[in-house]
Amino acid sequence: MRLDHLSYAAPTNHLADVVQRLGSRLGAGFIDGGVHPRFGTRNFVRPLAGGAYLEVVAALDHPAADSAPFGRAVKQRSMDGGGWLGWVVEVPEMASVESRLGREAVDGHRRRPDGYDLRWRQIGVNELLEDPQLPFFISWDCEPEQRPGFGNGTDLHITKLEIAGDRSVVCDWLGDPRNDPLDDIEVEWVSTSDDAVGLVAAHFATPSGIVRVD
Repeated sequence: MRLDHLSYAAPTNHLADVVQRLGSRLGAGFIDGGVHPRFGTRNFVRPLAGGAYLEVVAALDHPAADSAPFGRAVKQRSMDGGGWLGWVVEVPEMASVESRLGREAVDGHRRRPDGYDLRWRQIGVNELLEDPQLPFFISWDCEPEQRPGFGNGTDLHITKLEIAGDRSVVCDWLGDPRNDPLDDIEVEWVSTSDDAVGLVAAHFATPSGIVRVD
């Protein structure tokens, strides 16, 4: 599977501070991504090497943040103090995942500050809410050059993810029997003191060396 992006949740009133802090640690600025009207959220993004990206996302004071699964996931993580929300894998087409999960994906879109309406389909956020170790799936409905991972990010890439959870559970969820759930990115399975599951940390290769963000 190809990692599409990582999501880091921030309390709405601290979104700018979190974006600045992470940008300073990584030595790379973020781009204002705009608002997800269907989910009641907004984000800032940083393209990474290989077409992946990092987003910092916050819930807005909007009804969708309480009704849409993604809005609820962001709001819940933010109310817990913020931090890693999860990881997202790209699939070339959504039909096989929909068939395996027995339901249809939902449409998402985000109006960027430049006016472009970025569109995609996603599925699996409900499972993320129940079991934070699980990624959700995304399939883009736009040209590659319009995707958030496209841009000047070749000096910054993810080398490793630390995930608290069960490798077999995650691989079964991905529909992939291999031991390694991601192409070209190492996954280290770790445990936490409180037995919580989910994305614990990401390691980034930067011009200044490896940076671990937890």
